[in-house]
Amino acid sequence: MGDSTRKIDVEKLIAFGDDLVDCLKEERDVKNLTQHLELSKALQSHCDADSKAVRNLLQDYRKKIDLCKKKADDAKSEAVADVAMDFLQKELEEELQREHFLREELRVITNEIGDLEHQGVSVEERRQLVKKLEQEELRTQMKLSMYASVSSIIPNLEDHSKISGHVVQRDKKVVDMFEFDPLKATAFDYCNSIWKMVGL
Repeated sequence: MGDSTRKIDVEKLIAFGDDLVDCLKEERDVKNLTQHLELSKALQSHCDADSKAVRNLLQDYRKKIDLCKKKADDAKSEAVADVAMDFLQKELEEELQREHFLREELRVITNEIGDLEHQGVSVEERRQLVKKLEQEELRTQMKLSMYASVSSIIPNLEDHSKISGHVVQRDKKVVDMFEFDPLKATAFDYCNSIWKMVGL
């Protein structure tokens, strides 16, 4: 049985070989086969070229994708930088407003200091004037005291509508009051009357 199987295979092989020899015997079949081989080579070459072109295109697309990613990252960075710049610009504007406010406040304070210094000078001038008036009043009081001790007359300086005062006689311990109406006599007459009261 095994022999018959092998025999059949050999027979098929021989038959196939015969068919192939018959095919190759004809010149037209050889040409067709040669033509098919050439077409196959051309197709292989074309496929290789297409494959290379596709690979190149893929590389180009990868480069373009990488470039787009880089541009997107740069754009994001620029957007972040723009946000930071806007924030810094806003802070700068706030600082400039604060500086303007502080300058205005400083100007007001400077004016107030100038006013206070002017008032200080005015107060000092008034103090000097008061001191001078006090000195003049003391001098006047001393003069009046001297006049009173020499003439024994103490005038009444509070009422200017009339001539009045006191005549003091220390040895007799007497105080005489006098009063004259300036419209009824002359100042000379009043002086003579007062001197007579003093006894000079």
